[in-house]
Amino acid sequence: MTAASGAPTVKCLVWDLDDTLWNGVVLEGDDPEPFPAALETLAELDRRGILHAAASRGERSVTQRHLTERGLAEWFCAVRVGWGAKSASVRRIAKALNLGLDTIAFVDNDAVERAEVASELPMVRCYRADEVGQLPELREFRPEHITAEATGRRLLYRTEWQRHEAEEEFTDGRQAFLDSLGLVMEVRPATEEDLSRASELTVRTHQLNSTGLTYGIDELRRLSASPDHQVRLARLRDRFGDYGIIGLAVTELVGRDSVLRLMLMSCRVASRGAGSVLLHHLIQRALADGRRPVAHFTPTEVNRNLLVTMRFAGYGTTAEEQNRLVLAVDPQRPPGKAPGHTRVIAGAA
Repeated sequence: MTAASGAPTVKCLVWDLDDTLWNGVVLEGDDPEPFPAALETLAELDRRGILHAAASRGERSVTQRHLTERGLAEWFCAVRVGWGAKSASVRRIAKALNLGLDTIAFVDNDAVERAEVASELPMVRCYRADEVGQLPELREFRPEHITAEATGRRLLYRTEWQRHEAEEEFTDGRQAFLDSLGLVMEVRPATEEDLSRASELTVRTHQLNSTGLTYGIDELRRLSASPDHQVRLARLRDRFGDYGIIGLAVTELVGRDSVLRLMLMSCRVASRGAGSVLLHHLIQRALADGRRPVAHFTPTEVNRNLLVTMRFAGYGTTAEEQNRLVLAVDPQRPPGKAPGHTRVIAGAA
C-alpha cells in the first residue's frame, strides 16, 4: 500500500478491471464474475460517498457490455478503456470530475501498471488488487461525514461524466456549450437538514475556499440562528440533472458592512463559472440592503483562482492583516452584470 501520511481523504477509487475487479480477461473471451471482496468494497465505499471509476485496457464497447451485463456499470461514475498509459487515464478522469489528484486512489493487479501511475502521478495512492477487501478499513477511505448527499454522490458524478462527454463532442465553443446547459442556481438560507452537508463542504473543499475555515454542525447552527449572520447554500442544476448543494457562504453583518467570512464552491462546478455567479449574487444582495460588500481572503497554495474570481466580481484590496486580505466592493462603483449563462433563484431570506 502507498498511503501518504496526512494525505486528504480519498474521493475517488480508480479500478483496473481485468483480474482486479473480476477474475478473468474480457477481451480474451472470458465471462468473469466480480470478486466477492471487490463487490463488498464497491458497496461500502459508495455508501461513504467515495466515487468509483475505471481505467482499464481493452476495447471500450466489449468492457462496457460486460459491466452492464454483470450489473456493475451503475457503480462507476467514469470509465476509460483503451491502450494508452494508465496514468493518462487517471489524469483525465480526475480532470473530468474536477477532483484533485491527491484525492485519487488507484488499484491494479499489475505491478508495472501501479509503478507507472506512481511514477507519473506520485500524489495518487496505489494499491494491489489483493488489498481491495482491506481498503474500507484504512483511514484514508473514512470520510469524517457520511451524509444523505454523500451516499448519492455517485449519481451526481455519473451525470457529470455525461456532461463531460457531451462537452467533448460539442463543436460550437465553450460559451455556447455553457449557454446550452440551461444552468439554474438556487441560493437560500441553510436549514437544519442542510447543516451536515454544509459542514462537509468546509472540510472537503480547498481550491475554491476563501479563508480555509471549517465549521462544525453546532457552529453552523449557532450562526444560522444569529441575527448578525447569514448562512446561505447554493444548489445548481442544468438540463442533465441536479448537481446538488455546491456552495456555501457565511456572512457577518458588521455596522453597514456585509462581511463575507467564508465563501466556498465545490471544485466540480468550477468550470461552470458557479463561483462568479454566487459572488455576484451576494454582492447584489448586500448592495440592495444598503450595505458595503466586504470579504476576507486567506491565500493558500491552491485557492489563487478564487482570488482572481473575486477581483473580477468587483472586490478590491483595502487592507492586509497578517496573512489575510480584506477586500471590499465600492458601492459607488458596483460591478457589472453577472455571467449570463446561469439564472439565479433566491430563496427566502
